Amino acid sequence: MTATTNGADDTVLEVSGLTVTFPSDDGAVRAVRGVDYTLRRGEVLGIVGESGSGKSVTSLAVMGLLPRTAKVTGEIRFDGRDLLELSENQLNSVRGERIAMIFQDPMTSLNPVYSIGYQIAEAVLAHREVSKAQAKERAVELLRTVRIPNPEQRIDSYPHELSGGMRQRVVIAIAMANDPDVIIADEPTTALDVTVQAQVLDALKVAQQATGAAMVLITHDLGVIAGHADRVLVMYAGKPVEIGDVEDIFYRPRMPYSLGLLGSLPRLDQPTDRLTPIPGSPPSVVNMPSGCPFSPRCPLVSSVCHDSEPELTTVRPGHRAACHHSDRMVDTAADELFEAGSVADPDPVGDAQGAVTTEVDR
Repeated sequence: MTATTNGADDTVLEVSGLTVTFPSDDGAVRAVRGVDYTLRRGEVLGIVGESGSGKSVTSLAVMGLLPRTAKVTGEIRFDGRDLLELSENQLNSVRGERIAMIFQDPMTSLNPVYSIGYQIAEAVLAHREVSKAQAKERAVELLRTVRIPNPEQRIDSYPHELSGGMRQRVVIAIAMANDPDVIIADEPTTALDVTVQAQVLDALKVAQQATGAAMVLITHDLGVIAGHADRVLVMYAGKPVEIGDVEDIFYRPRMPYSLGLLGSLPRLDQPTDRLTPIPGSPPSVVNMPSGCPFSPRCPLVSSVCHDSEPELTTVRPGHRAACHHSDRMVDTAADELFEAGSVADPDPVGDAQGAVTTEVDR
C-alpha cells in the first residue's frame, strides 16, 4: 500500500496530545499518555507494541467508543473538527460513514440473529437515503468486492454459518459500506491461520483501494506491518516511542524497544537457532516508574534514563525516536544489544523481571 504525496492538505486525521485515564481501585490507570500522529489520505499507518501499550485504547478514543468513566484529553481533529468536542449525535454521523472500525473478533461485531446481508444493508441505510432493495444490492456488491464466493446466496447466511476468515471479510465489507475516509483495523488477523490471514489482508487492501481511505492498522504481527504499512508508530507504556517510515523502523531503528521487537520476530532471510527476547515485562500504568518506562529492561540504561522521560526527537527526516541514547543505536543488532542477562542498570529502580518472550513472538 502506497501513501499519497506528503503534504499538509493531505492530512485527514490529526491526533495531538491524546491522553486517556481510567479510574480503578488501585489508582488512576494512565492507559494513553500523550499520543501524537497524523494520517494522510491513502496512507497506512501501522501501530505496534506489546499488550497494554495503549494501541487499541487510542483508536477507541478516536471512535468515541470509550466508557463514560474514561477521562480523555487532547485533540482528535478530523475534517477540521475536534471529535472530542462533538456530541453523541454528531459522532454518530461520523462513525460508520466517515470513519469506520474493524474490530479484532468478528463474532463480537456481528449480530448472530440477523443475516449478514441484513447487517451490511443496515450500515448503508443508516447513512444513505436509499431503498431497502438498493441497500441489498450494495450488500451483494460489497460481498463480491471482499471476495466472498457466491454473494447472491451468501447474503442470506448467518454469521455462525461462515468461517472465521469469511466473517472477518463481512466486517470489512460493513466498514467500507459508505466509502469512509479513514478505516481503523484493530488486530484484524488475530487467531487466523496464515492462509486465511493472507486472504483477510488482501480484502483489507481491496477495501482501501475501493474507498480511497487512509488506514490505521493495529497489530502484533510485524510481518503484516512490513508488507502493508507505509509508516509505523511504536508504542510502549501508553506513549509513542518511535515513528517513521517502514524502512527506517525495520532497518534503522533508533529506540531499543523497537529493535527488541524486531529481534523477537522470526526472519526467513536471516535464519537463526533462537530469537532474541526482550528481558522483563512492561511497567504498570498505575505506578509508572520515574524517567524512561523502558529503563528497567534496557541494556543502554544510564542515570539520565531514571531522571527524565525522553521525548520524541528527530533522528532523521521523518523519523523520530524517544531515547536518550538513540545515537548509540546506529548499526546495532538485536542479538548484540539484548544479550542474555545484559540489562545493565547502574542506578536500578528495581530488579528487572526474568526474561520473557514478547507477544510479538506468538
